[in-house]
Amino acid sequence: MKAVVTVTGKDTLGIIADVSGICSKYGANIVDISQSVMRDYFAMIMLVDIDRLNMPFTEFVDKIKRHGDEKGLVIQAMHEDIFNSMHRI
Repeated sequence: MKAVVTVTGKDTLGIIADVSGICSKYGANIVDISQSVMRDYFAMIMLVDIDRLNMPFTEFVDKIKRHGDEKGLVIQAMHEDIFNSMHRI
């Protein structure tokens, strides 16, 4: 199973390393990543494999959101099935 993780906020040093570390800590493996900096704003989208999460997916979603709140970032995770359903015509 996969999930889409998005990260947005003011650009600071180490965002990718920080979010990658959180994913690794909870057992989410980054499959693909794209990031961009627009002026002072950072935006990243990642596709992560969640088959080896060491907690329920809903708890992972809450933990990374809370981590983002602490860092001044908006971090959201959505199960790939829901993401795909939302974007079908």
